[in-house]
Amino acid sequence: MAIEKVRAYFKEFGIEDRIMEFDVSSATVDLAAQAVGVEGARICKTLSFKKGEDGCILIQMAGDAKINNRKFKDTFGFKAKMLSAEEVVEFTGHAIGGVCAFAIENPNVTVYCDESMKRFETVFPACGSSNSAIEFTCEELFQYSNADSWIDVAKLPEEE
Repeated sequence: MAIEKVRAYFKEFGIEDRIMEFDVSSATVDLAAQAVGVEGARICKTLSFKKGEDGCILIQMAGDAKINNRKFKDTFGFKAKMLSAEEVVEFTGHAIGGVCAFAIENPNVTVYCDESMKRFETVFPACGSSNSAIEFTCEELFQYSNADSWIDVAKLPEEE
């Protein structure tokens, strides 16, 4: 199971006990917010996009944010195209509903953190399963996900 890979990965840092597992699904932003007991915006969702033929970009962003296609293209130089469910598992080892940027073994995956999360002291990404999360500061999220950089490719609700 992917959560066991994430647990083993976090054990290297002595933080595996911070993983929360729920009796209910946390597979969507709304469900995760209910399970954790926070507003949906504080859920860190991980979106996956194709990068060429054999690469993938993971973007961690606030739960209330959407991809701004213009900002994405300006940042990466190509149009945003999300991975299929099968490709997500192939690249990340995590199934949709539990996708996270932890314990990624594929060297063709690059992780980014979106500025939309910096509005919050802490955020809650999944841990490889559809009923898990961990609370991280933005700095911890960046560190433990081995993110490449902070980017600004989000559109927040007030910008729509």
